[in-house]
Amino acid sequence: MESTRNSIDTYDTLPRLLARNRRHYGKRVGLREKDLGVWQEVSWDQYYEHVKHFCLGALSLGLHRNDKLAILGDNCREWLYADLGTQAAGAVTVGIYATNPPRQVQYVLDHSDSVMVVVKDQEQADKVLEVGGSLPLLKKIIVIDMKGLRHYDDPRILSFQQVEDVGKAMALEKPGHFEELVSQTRAGDVALMVYTSGTTGPPKGAMLTHRNLLSLAAAFSQEAPISSEDEAVSYLPLCHIAERLMSVVLALYAAYTVNFAESLETIQENLYEIAPTIFVGVPRIWEKMHSAIQIRMKDASWFKRRAYAFWMPIGRNIVEQEIQQGRYSLLQRMLYRLGYLCMYRYLLDKMGLLRVRLALSGSAPISPEILKFYRALGLRITEVYGQTEGSGVSHIHHGRDRKVGSVGKPLPGVEFKLAEDGEILFRGDTLFNGYYKEPESTEAVMSDGWMRTGDVGILDGEGYLYITDRKKDIIITAGGKNIAPSEIENRLKCSPYINQAIVVGDAKPYLSAIIQIELDTVSKWAMDHKIAYTTFKSLAGHRDVFELIKQEVAEANKEFARVEGIKKFVLLEKELDHDDDELTATMKVRRKSVERKFSDVINAMYGR
Repeated sequence: MESTRNSIDTYDTLPRLLARNRRHYGKRVGLREKDLGVWQEVSWDQYYEHVKHFCLGALSLGLHRNDKLAILGDNCREWLYADLGTQAAGAVTVGIYATNPPRQVQYVLDHSDSVMVVVKDQEQADKVLEVGGSLPLLKKIIVIDMKGLRHYDDPRILSFQQVEDVGKAMALEKPGHFEELVSQTRAGDVALMVYTSGTTGPPKGAMLTHRNLLSLAAAFSQEAPISSEDEAVSYLPLCHIAERLMSVVLALYAAYTVNFAESLETIQENLYEIAPTIFVGVPRIWEKMHSAIQIRMKDASWFKRRAYAFWMPIGRNIVEQEIQQGRYSLLQRMLYRLGYLCMYRYLLDKMGLLRVRLALSGSAPISPEILKFYRALGLRITEVYGQTEGSGVSHIHHGRDRKVGSVGKPLPGVEFKLAEDGEILFRGDTLFNGYYKEPESTEAVMSDGWMRTGDVGILDGEGYLYITDRKKDIIITAGGKNIAPSEIENRLKCSPYINQAIVVGDAKPYLSAIIQIELDTVSKWAMDHKIAYTTFKSLAGHRDVFELIKQEVAEANKEFARVEGIKKFVLLEKELDHDDDELTATMKVRRKSVERKFSDVINAMYGR
């Protein structure tokens, strides 16, 4: 089998990589998606043909080189066909989160100057139609699933299938035209625009070129084991750089198979069915799977509970020994192998992670306790670090080394340094082309060719990078103590009963926290303790639930200095929500928005 790691100079754009994969792996499975309960397979030949037909169809309908085409909807095969078809036409793809409300959809479509938008279904089409009157540049609304839309009379609406049919006709009329278009794509062309999550202001469109993305792919593949034999699961939003890298960029580069999960809610079931070899999770996903195991064990048989209580401490102790001394004894190795056969392997299999060779965590810091839990099971999670502006990844652990709490070392070709105040700066071929239509914003984050990340970090003696926190999130107490809230928040979220934790205390005499309970686990606890409740609000407001969380906070406080402990906390009476501008689409807290909305609650904790 020919290696997929060809020179970027030969295959220097994503559409060219697709053409290469069609030539070398034509009949092999490139994509897999569940439809009516059955996994449908798409070969690289079919993948290529769909992209070709969408590209030619969009061109026939008025898409031009350098135009912007937006995609709004959950992950699916058509998302990728539209993405690569747009790039093959020399245009630029703009992803929009499926969870965005109409006003945010309008912002991205308007700001990006999108002339066409591909939507998944009626729900997403309605969002566009609600704001469509203020989008004069928008020519076409292309719908993947037309159910419920047949009676709509907006002339801009047409089905994804219609676009492909138009493309098929053009392919017959102009044979070889698509191949010519692909050959005309250039490494310096902007391939896509990724809108930042907007935790510190309005989202900005980061322009990433083919050169940026494939430089990242080449560097990543040197340090992480990916090949055409791998299987990955696509479930995080495709408009986020992390999922775009795994489902499009790296998938094309290594020619591995991408499997589309049915939804975020069914990810556990889909993981078990697919048994992937590559799995990427944001911290909240790893935390939820960790909590699910803990809760499941409480309901397990007496024998399983005893086995778990016996083997997990052994696994944790061996992990601690390895972390502290870099090795463990022959006796510990034999004991661990026995534990793997008796318990650890079983748990990984139930989570659908038994075959995973490359496990990644990114987008936000993850608690070392969570990393140690999975490591005890035999799954070494690689914590990666990067920004959208740097094509997604700048740091990763090299080889088999996994320094818990560290994000590793720079990828090959990435230069980085720490500013005097500890801010992380980097540069290299992966660095973006700037923010679309916002030169001042671009200039604000660039300093003599270096990207200012806004993150603060430290280096250990071996050159491993540790992220302290967001520069703007550092808390300075009334006593002048600088505290990084994320470490405390991540420790609190290790509790199976805590979903979100926001630590506050800037210019205050002590730290407090706003806590959102984990509904599934707390409701199960309430049922076991015969506590009646009707709504999330009534559950969070119950005195016994407050006492439960108080115990969890006290346990977390034991691991921090007194000044870093949580003295007071309040339980939210509602779940934080993306639609209410409290969370990003990747489940990160919009800290400033939450602090502003719950200012009365915060002030009450400080007697104001």
